[in-house]
Amino acid sequence: MWSFILRRLLYNVPVYLGILLLVMGLLRVRNPVYAYLGKNADEKQIAQLEESFGLNDPFIVQYGRFLWKGLRLDFGESWKYQGTTVREKLLASIPPSMSITVPALILTSVISITVGLMSSFYRGRWIDRLLVIAAVLGMSISFLVYIIFGQFFGAFLPKQMGLEWWPLEIGGSFDLWFSMSSFSVFGLRVPYPDINAMTWVKFCLLPVLISVIVSMGYDTRFYRAVMVEECNRDYIITARAKGATKRKIMFVHMLKNAMIPIITRIMTTLPFLITGSILLEMYFNIPGMGRTLITAITDMDYPMIQGFTAVIALLYILSIILTDVLYALVDPRVRLS
Repeated sequence: MWSFILRRLLYNVPVYLGILLLVMGLLRVRNPVYAYLGKNADEKQIAQLEESFGLNDPFIVQYGRFLWKGLRLDFGESWKYQGTTVREKLLASIPPSMSITVPALILTSVISITVGLMSSFYRGRWIDRLLVIAAVLGMSISFLVYIIFGQFFGAFLPKQMGLEWWPLEIGGSFDLWFSMSSFSVFGLRVPYPDINAMTWVKFCLLPVLISVIVSMGYDTRFYRAVMVEECNRDYIITARAKGATKRKIMFVHMLKNAMIPIITRIMTTLPFLITGSILLEMYFNIPGMGRTLITAITDMDYPMIQGFTAVIALLYILSIILTDVLYALVDPRVRLS
């Protein structure tokens, strides 16, 4: 197992280096200093900024320096936020993104797999048709429409009706809903997470619900197709002939044998747990990775774009490797050779 993981890591090293090379090359098609300072900048300002950030060095020197510093997550200082490093912005943006993506992924996966199982087992009946219609509606309407209606009916309208106790908010100053505290045991400080559930409900519950509603449409259709294919397998017919209950057939036999496509579906969304959902973060003013990256692109913050892209690419490669490892763990037919 460990030799397989090591081989996969080594195979993807050239891929990752190529991605970083391509990103750095594309960012330099047009001099990023000109894009950042604007057309009114004089030559002295341009030369000073190029000198301070090493952009006047040969490209191969810049590439090697970026790789060496990237090993320590040192991506330089942000152009937009003077005095703030890219690493500080990166680490600060991960918890807000995960505050909405992790609960959304868990809820979506559990609900979609259960609905897919029920829909496939009762296919052709009224319950299957009702669930399919709901799934099609979920995937046919734009994500932006759900955000607008969710903000209006979920937060704005209750406040207009005078329901001051209503906890959901459209935006505002985002407060992190957990922090690390500590207590003393025999003179030693023991850390523990100090969680404020109402703060999470205020800022994160509404975007999580919107994300679940939208994602369920796509996931339910996918899981239903997988389960319908499994229903026609010989082992399901044998289980029915032996008198196995419907619950055992669905949640033991079918679910176990359908884990490969389920893992594939879930693992493809794993990088988004860190990078977040750009639309939700933009419209709900959540300072996650997606919103920070879009803001950096708008502001021509070259070090921020370069650093965030490097981290996102690494997350995708690691998720692909983890997917292959999980294949072997859940299905003995898969061999790592």
